Amino acid sequence: MKNFKIFKEFDVLVPDKDKINDLNSWPVVAVDQFTSQPEYWRGVRDLVNNKFSSYYLVYPEAEFSGAELFKPERVKKINDAMQNYLDKNLFKEYKNSYVYVERELLDGSVRSGIIGIVDLEQYDFDPDLKAEIRATEKTVTERIPPRKAIRENAPLELTHVLMLCDDIENKLINFNKAELEKIYDIDLMLGGGNICGWLVSGEEAERFNKRLEAYINKKKSESDTPLIFAVGDGNHSLATAKACWEELKAKNPGADLSEHPARYAMVELENIHEKSQKFEPVHRLLKNVDVNNLLNDIAKICVENKAEAWPVEYVAGNKAGVIYLNKELGILVTEILQNYLDEYINKNKNIEIDFIHEDKALKDLASQSANNIGFLLPPIDKTQFFNWVVVNGILPRKTFSMGHAQEKRYYLEARAIK
Repeated sequence: MKNFKIFKEFDVLVPDKDKINDLNSWPVVAVDQFTSQPEYWRGVRDLVNNKFSSYYLVYPEAEFSGAELFKPERVKKINDAMQNYLDKNLFKEYKNSYVYVERELLDGSVRSGIIGIVDLEQYDFDPDLKAEIRATEKTVTERIPPRKAIRENAPLELTHVLMLCDDIENKLINFNKAELEKIYDIDLMLGGGNICGWLVSGEEAERFNKRLEAYINKKKSESDTPLIFAVGDGNHSLATAKACWEELKAKNPGADLSEHPARYAMVELENIHEKSQKFEPVHRLLKNVDVNNLLNDIAKICVENKAEAWPVEYVAGNKAGVIYLNKELGILVTEILQNYLDEYINKNKNIEIDFIHEDKALKDLASQSANNIGFLLPPIDKTQFFNWVVVNGILPRKTFSMGHAQEKRYYLEARAIK
């Protein structure tokens, strides 16, 4: 199979403002956010209220049906809604283009990115394969089936994948907006800030492609197994696209699928070195746990000498404290704690674990019951991120978050995949 461009233009579908009365109701936040805060998604439903919205084209994880993971009838409803929106011609199409985006964040800063498609032949979530596009956190394969159930029959792809480049000079994602056509300007719901998008096509796309080629050549000159792009957010969605692509190839041996849309996945590419690019910690929340038993048990990986320890604050019901994890067990606090929690939960089957993005949200949730405990984790150093992944491999799952929950990518653009 030919080695195609790792990141390239595509036929962009954007909700048509002339056919959608309330464009602000269209974009909803990534489905893996607010999983323990169903009130957020109730607010989303109240706002969209049968208006045209990407809410009807995705499946929020907070709405998965317990052990069943997802409802097949909901999956069919999502696929039907996609086809209905296509039949109603609700999208405006821009052929062979990128979209340059600027996102105003909660603190007023602006985060920029460019939306294109990546070649799944050059991506893998297996860290041993040293792919040019790599997962940066552990992929939990059990999380793929519900996403796959939607994607394998979906006529459209939407994305919340945020991919990172290692462009310290900030040359790659750099555009003169005065030379571009603005195609949307939308206030995002429930405190999500604002997002604007500009079309990048023709000569502007070619200039970007030349910068992209220079960036890739530079990264390849640094290593025999270069990390060109790192998956910052949405790894399980990208892994799902990869699974669907591999399945398609397996079912069609010998067929030329090089131009098949399933070979690619839509992502937003951002620069890890942009000042507004903030890495936030992802905290751990345990429910239905015997807190005293856990705190007594976790002592086996703790030390009394604080100089030899990683301090981790915890909140449990109406009490709080600090544990001191033994530094000899690892260089990442998240890895030490998550390895312990996985082992503990495996021995205590009724415990639920969730991953919470905000300090206040974690503390509020942990204090709701004497059988809850929350651990507040520190952020990682983004300046060493690419080097760490190249040398050490993937990070533990849910080690970091690119910004606050409301600052995640919202579903806005779409791409036909059938």
